[in-house]
Amino acid sequence: MHPAVERLSELVPPGTPRRTRDWATVEQRLGTPLPDDYKELVETYGGGVFDETIWLLDPECPDEDYNLLDQATERAEILADLWQTEAKPAALQHPDAQVLPWAYVEESGMYLYWLRQPGQKPNDWRVILNEGRGPEWEPHNSQCVPFLLALLTGEADTEYFTELPSESHSFDSNDDILE
Repeated sequence: MHPAVERLSELVPPGTPRRTRDWATVEQRLGTPLPDDYKELVETYGGGVFDETIWLLDPECPDEDYNLLDQATERAEILADLWQTEAKPAALQHPDAQVLPWAYVEESGMYLYWLRQPGQKPNDWRVILNEGRGPEWEPHNSQCVPFLLALLTGEADTEYFTELPSESHSFDSNDDILE
């Protein structure tokens, strides 16, 4: 098990049984492989929300708002339109740099993305977040699960997520929320 997924599982015990995803099909539809820590995180927890704040996107969620594939398409379209009128953040200035969402904060509009630089393997992708309703982007030199863990424990160096860490931790599965 990825060390960060293991540590997260100790902090926030998964409530649902492990369920494998058809990663080959997901990655084919996205046009890229995905990081191993994310795939293990989704198989351990499924989609859902950590500490009533961070929604983990799941490629098999039937609700498009929480589905990785649907959000990847939607965010790409939104950002393409945005960058017609606003400058891209410095981390995305390379013409082949891209972002791919993996989580978001529902009411704030904030998205957590992978920053995909040319020539990088998925396990080397780092987190970049967008404040949601503004132009600020915040890069982090971390994979997604270590960053999520750092947010939940208060160890993340970020201007955002002032409501974290919580006194107690929770994970609410989409299986329970979206019934």
